[in-house]
Amino acid sequence: MKALVYSGPGKKSWTEVPDPTILKPTDALVELVTTTICGTDLHILKGDVPSVQEGRILGHEGVGRVSAIGASVKNFKVGDRVLISCIKSCGSCENCTKGLYSHCLGDEGAAGMGWILGHLIDGTQAEIVRIPYADNSLHKLTDAVTDEEAVMLSDILPTGFEMGIQYGQVKPGDVVAVIGAGPVGLAAIMTANLYGAARIIAIDLDANRLEKSKELGATDTVLSGQPQWKEQVMALTDGAGVDVAIEAVGIPDTFTMATEIVRPGGHVANVGVHGKSVPLHLEQLWIHNVFISMGLVNTNTTPMLLKLVKSKKLPAAKLVTHRFTFDQFMDAYDTFGRAAETKALKVIISKN
Repeated sequence: MKALVYSGPGKKSWTEVPDPTILKPTDALVELVTTTICGTDLHILKGDVPSVQEGRILGHEGVGRVSAIGASVKNFKVGDRVLISCIKSCGSCENCTKGLYSHCLGDEGAAGMGWILGHLIDGTQAEIVRIPYADNSLHKLTDAVTDEEAVMLSDILPTGFEMGIQYGQVKPGDVVAVIGAGPVGLAAIMTANLYGAARIIAIDLDANRLEKSKELGATDTVLSGQPQWKEQVMALTDGAGVDVAIEAVGIPDTFTMATEIVRPGGHVANVGVHGKSVPLHLEQLWIHNVFISMGLVNTNTTPMLLKLVKSKKLPAAKLVTHRFTFDQFMDAYDTFGRAAETKALKVIISKN
């Protein structure tokens, strides 16, 4: 089969590799129909994730059909159309029973690490992928959900919702600011209304992304490249600051921005993946009773979000901007990697 292989910082190729096989009774093989590229894949290619070894097949998002199952798989059969979760779950360890799938203690990949696809084992940017703990790491799909809608549920929708809205403890009537209107930030904007946010402020350097944020639920937008960006945000809150500031970029400056606009007693929810240390000014924050959260998505809300997408309550497909086929994988990476020029959000890469 062919797959997108990481060969060290800055090096990747769409090349022939051996087909995966069933290694454990809880495994399933899935033939990919649709996959996509995540910002985390770009971090890997920059060398920001040293635990990813050379020769690894990248990718942790996808939709496909089950082509083989291990002897212990009960919930799926060959031919089932499925959504692949970016996080593994053995379903029985102490952390999984608490819904903390991101720290699954199952020994596949690494005990205590839920994100293994395209990280510690081969991932979904391939024609076929092996899925460990298939009964708990796949979701059956109906025809009511398209491939493009479904693949948004592998990672970005649950990430924006769980790490931004839930960890940020958004409540009815809150003013929420989302710094970074990329795919995950837009997912947070899209799901903030689920918990009754009264005002959703999108903050970004890119005017195009701010326009997209209005389609997905933002009530206000602020262009952060302007000198008075902070004053504009504060003016929208009568000078008090926002109840919840969601950082969805992953650089020190945007984390600091979040801490500067949150009100006393408010929440800063860090969603972005940071590749280097970030200053934390406790000498300023402690007296404001600010709560700070961060973490890796658990994907325990995926079944609920899947129902909302199925009922057309969440317009997941609006996040898609570009479409490619498997033989255009390198072009897809080029387009996604130059998002500021190409206006790319999520790129869809399909078998046909």
